[in-house]
Amino acid sequence: VQLVESEGGLVQTGGSLRLSCAASGFAFASHAIGWFRQAPGKEREGVAVISSSGEKAYYLDYVRGRFTISRDNAKNTAYLQMFSLKPEDTGVYFCAVMDPLWPLNLNPGAYDHWGQGTQVTVSS
Repeated sequence: VQLVESEGGLVQTGGSLRLSCAASGFAFASHAIGWFRQAPGKEREGVAVISSSGEKAYYLDYVRGRFTISRDNAKNTAYLQMFSLKPEDTGVYFCAVMDPLWPLNLNPGAYDHWGQGTQVTVSS
């Protein structure tokens, strides 16, 4: 299993950024995919998750309305579109594959495989 996040970057407050997660080595279309972030000194938190079909998605309350998770099963790729970024959104962003035994959720313990992470920095 391999998950490769696109390069993050430095953006100003209010800016936008889209992350992608290219997956290989497993049946991508059969697994929910989540996006997580970890700020310095803080625990990893789930930001958004999308079902295998793409029909359902859940978001961390803090990002709902600003972030959109999507996927293209034909390309084995998931995306996280981020708008209206805030300094508090700064952190390392990871994509991960959810264990299909779990119902859709944002608990890191429900995820089996992780990407290497990509840094997103939002300047004030």
